[in-house]
Amino acid sequence: MTEPSPITPTAAPTLTYWDVQRGEHDRLNAELRPANKAVVFDALAAAGLTIVTVRFDGYGDSGQIEDIEAKAGDEVAALPPGNVEIAAAVWGHAEPERTVMSVRDAIERLAYDFLQETHDGWENSDGAYGDFIFDVADRTITLDYNERHMESDYSQHVF
Repeated sequence: MTEPSPITPTAAPTLTYWDVQRGEHDRLNAELRPANKAVVFDALAAAGLTIVTVRFDGYGDSGQIEDIEAKAGDEVAALPPGNVEIAAAVWGHAEPERTVMSVRDAIERLAYDFLQETHDGWENSDGAYGDFIFDVADRTITLDYNERHMESDYSQHVF
């Protein structure tokens, strides 16, 4: 019978000031996200919209929202003209910044925030493209994400 080997405790990594600030920033953004989504979905529902599709594309260190299309049922419709208030964490501050913006700008803000959260750097090198689908009835946002990869195979033989 063998004796179990003793477990050597390892020291917890030391968090830097930046790590602590990043953690607080991410925590606050996560807390604000449900309210921001609710405000946008409330505006979309009040306008009778059922689906909003946000198309994005980026490469070569640049990326942007290409198009936002709203539908009411099967018919293309306009986004609501009003404004909504969105809150965002500000680096180094305990309280969020609240900004009044158009519904279109709020949708873009949510899309960019979700891209940064899930695929930070999506616009770099070969980049990525895809769609966000805002399902108003389900109050969900689905990201369909496609990342580009350039491939190169090289061989050299000297005999």
